[in-house]
Amino acid sequence: MLDGVTSPRKRVETRDTVVIRFAGDSGDGMQVTGMQFTTESALAGNDLATLPDFPAEIRAPAGTLAGVSAFQLNFSSNEVFTPGDDLDVLVAMNPAALKMNVSDLKSGGILIVDREGFNEQNLKKAEYESNPLEDGSLDRYQLFQAEVTRLTSAALKDLGLSARSVFRCRNFFCLGMTSWLYHRPIEPAEAWIKERFKKTPELVEANVRALRAGFNFAENAELFAVSYEIRPARIAPGKYRNITGNTATALGFVCAATKAGRPLFLGSYPITPASDVLHELSGWKQYGVYTFQAEDEIAGIGAALGAAFGGAIAITTTSGPGMNLKAETVGLALAVELPIVVTDIQRAGPSTGMPTKTEQADLLMAMYGRHGESPVPVLAAATPADCFRMAFEAVRIAVKYMTPVVLLTDGYLANGAEPWLIPDPATLPEVPVAFRTEASGFFPYLRDEETLSRPWVVPGTPGLEHRIGGLEKEYLTGNVSYAPTNHEQMIRVRARKIAGIIREIPPLEVFGPPEGELLVVGWGSTYGSITQAVRELQAAGHAVAHVHLRHLNPLPADLGGILRRYRRVLVPEMNLGQLVRLIRAEYLVDAIGFNKIQGRPFKVSEIVSRCLKLLAKESLA
Repeated sequence: MLDGVTSPRKRVETRDTVVIRFAGDSGDGMQVTGMQFTTESALAGNDLATLPDFPAEIRAPAGTLAGVSAFQLNFSSNEVFTPGDDLDVLVAMNPAALKMNVSDLKSGGILIVDREGFNEQNLKKAEYESNPLEDGSLDRYQLFQAEVTRLTSAALKDLGLSARSVFRCRNFFCLGMTSWLYHRPIEPAEAWIKERFKKTPELVEANVRALRAGFNFAENAELFAVSYEIRPARIAPGKYRNITGNTATALGFVCAATKAGRPLFLGSYPITPASDVLHELSGWKQYGVYTFQAEDEIAGIGAALGAAFGGAIAITTTSGPGMNLKAETVGLALAVELPIVVTDIQRAGPSTGMPTKTEQADLLMAMYGRHGESPVPVLAAATPADCFRMAFEAVRIAVKYMTPVVLLTDGYLANGAEPWLIPDPATLPEVPVAFRTEASGFFPYLRDEETLSRPWVVPGTPGLEHRIGGLEKEYLTGNVSYAPTNHEQMIRVRARKIAGIIREIPPLEVFGPPEGELLVVGWGSTYGSITQAVRELQAAGHAVAHVHLRHLNPLPADLGGILRRYRRVLVPEMNLGQLVRLIRAEYLVDAIGFNKIQGRPFKVSEIVSRCLKLLAKESLA
């Protein structure tokens, strides 16, 4: 049976939420398996969130701990905010995958392994002294040992494929098994296989066979006596697509440029985890998108600044190490007051650090990581889908205020996915662009009375020639000036321009009581974990609220008043305490930091536990 309906002879149990993780070697196709299972779950009507976990080593030896790749998915009949804390299901393709991930599996959780992968050689590579399938160390889990390799080979034996090609089909066998186990429709995976391998029909046949073999094995073998149903979630009507943060960021830029009626230029150098924005935008040439893969980070932002001078919507993308290199040109963009968006998709540092792991440690660099007095607007996305909104907003602010803007996302948002309600283009804000064309009365630094932005002039416009460069400009004329009072005037007016953006920031939404025992303040990708944690605390009767910041410079006008309405303020961050430092300095509030620097997002349980400790102290005070 391949229609997603389980055999009537096996019991079906209903679950509200399931957290599953696929783990194996980086060449085992775990990311593909996870993404296909995600697509199946989305089409089944579940709400979901994902957490891909890539190895940092490009070519780690097969079977080693350093080469483990994993993909986690939380799918539910309820609203989902995070990829989940502890696992209900772990699929481990070899001993290394088991060792790296089994500690996250709930007691009594389902553990599916490829038994043939647990040979002496692989056990040694994973640093096991005994076989965990035989030594009783896995007794607290529901262990299912399937001969995935042998069964995949049997299903493909007449296709004449190499042993390596057959071996690489095992992931679809596992996808078939888990699809049956959770009543996922496998037709979307079959369609993906046919499109992905359309130039090699033998691989289409092989992967479809492996998928169906896994599904039929789970249905007919006695290994699984129970399957599980997760009913569709109640979500707002509309047209959705499953989207990652990087894709949402790219689409936000495209839509903003389209609304502005200007070409979009990306100057970028490939760097994990930002490269997918470059890849995505390279496919949108029909919308006036130009992508330039530069020779280094400095050339990438330099080209973007040139494009902004030429009248394009200009962006550059990078991660922490690239932000270091781009800092001088961000200062130049600020000095000549041209609009560019610098997108920093943060990763664990310093230096190369853990390039495939997530972190929030670039906030202070985005705020202050340039020489001189050089304030820029700083925005941060909260979820993968929110990356669209904030990329669009970054372009709008850059153009309106003629300034570079820093947009912060991170590896968790970039690679994670969630359902995105596709907006009606007519509902998107306008991005008006007006180039100065009148020569009479023109001065390059003549400022708009409201925004303090200078005119945007397309090079070559007759009578509007003006000086561009890093030396300080004379107020109005733009001529080079070393006058002390002029320098202070230019510094202060640029600072007032950025501070004035506070008018653009909508009132903060407080999730929970308007005053009370505890306020949890977050920014960036901590949104999901904080939201779920606060909901659980509120359900338990605690007067706890949540505020999430998307505008970090300037901070929202009403933030100070909100902070003072709560007895305690907690700021969870994936750094050593950066936003909490800004809040304490700006508002003189005794905010408390809660910090995690492990390359992994917060678990909901971690935030709940920390909040309960603070609440207990408050009750004793």
